[in-house]
Amino acid sequence: MPDFLPPLPLLLAFVAAALVLAITPGPAVLYIVTRTLSQGRTAGLASVAGVALGNLMNAAVASLGLAVVLLASELAFALIRYAGAAYLVWLGVQALRAPRASATPDAPTAVAAWRVFREGAVVALLNPKTTLFFAAFLPQFIDPARGATAQALSLSALFVGIAACSDIAYVLLSRAVARRWRPGRAGVRWGRYATAGIYFSLGALAAWTPSSTSKAPRVSP
Repeated sequence: MPDFLPPLPLLLAFVAAALVLAITPGPAVLYIVTRTLSQGRTAGLASVAGVALGNLMNAAVASLGLAVVLLASELAFALIRYAGAAYLVWLGVQALRAPRASATPDAPTAVAAWRVFREGAVVALLNPKTTLFFAAFLPQFIDPARGATAQALSLSALFVGIAACSDIAYVLLSRAVARRWRPGRAGVRWGRYATAGIYFSLGALAAWTPSSTSKAPRVSP
């Protein structure tokens, strides 16, 4: 095996563990499914790309040691955590304020793909739990004799790729469900409320997650 990858048995164990973790619904999956159902497949795929970029950057930060700083500083963790929570709540408010004219039963709300991509990246970047997750998960599959940093970066990229494939599957499944179930105007209106509720719930989850520096929280990125 190349030096930037662990031995084959460890690599296969990592792929299996990453696959299980990737298909387990978490905040990112809820965000992606919400975007897909409310704004269509293009928005869903753009959110997948944004979340993947944010997760990759968080993974790189973890590999380079920022997770140690966050673990050592309760204030740094709290500031980033509350910033992410506030952004999610803001997205919920925007969902509630969406023009009624756009909520037609025939088509999802139009939105620029670059905007969804940007918001997905910000949601992922402002989740310090993802950085801590990588810091806790990756060392179990690294062989120090082969170079820890190179392996950590390689495994991070592999994990993000596996998660992106899983997220794309969620997008396609969500669109298939949406095509078979076409709600009327009342259903679309309540769908907006549900979308806002999901954003508010994600914001509350991000804000209320214990920030103890003695133990990294377990999350599904």
